[in-house]
Amino acid sequence: MNITQEIINEEVKWDKTKTIVSKTDVYGTILYANDVFSNTCEYSTLELIGEPHNIIRHPDMPKVAFKALWDALKKGENFHAIVKNLTKTGRYYWVITDFTIDKNEKGEITGYTARRKAVPDGVVKKIKPLYKTLLEIEKSKGEKASELYFNAYLNEEIGKNYNEFVVDLFEDETTKELEKNKRKLNLNWFFFSDYQE
Repeated sequence: MNITQEIINEEVKWDKTKTIVSKTDVYGTILYANDVFSNTCEYSTLELIGEPHNIIRHPDMPKVAFKALWDALKKGENFHAIVKNLTKTGRYYWVITDFTIDKNEKGEITGYTARRKAVPDGVVKKIKPLYKTLLEIEKSKGEKASELYFNAYLNEEIGKNYNEFVVDLFEDETTKELEKNKRKLNLNWFFFSDYQE
């Protein structure tokens, strides 16, 4: 499938309480997509099956993030990533993806299952500048330079590998959002409850 699309700087509307699920073979060819995936990316299941998973790759995503993903999966390690995906109509959606490895009875890798959840806005605010920098390095100096910067950034600024960084960032921002919503709920109760004295 070859779709040339205009990129629209607009988030697609989707049910962020749901989980997007897809399965691929070892080469990243889509074998299964749940309805949440189809509805969110605006492709029908029929359009997705048999296509490379990068059909939804957004041009704002640096290649080094996917290199880190594939390096981990090929070593048999489960992996998490924060990803900006592209819809069929050119819109976007941000997710955290938990990649797990599917194996046959002999223990050989047969493919991958990806489960995606929406991320809090705080995650996007923190990861977007990093991805922008990586993309700029990639465009002007090449993918290797981007990878070297990425690894140095993780070592010097974060002190964790990408997988740990992503999981911790997601957990921290989710906790902050829950606390903020809890405080808002408490204030709403205080300001809008009926007092009978």
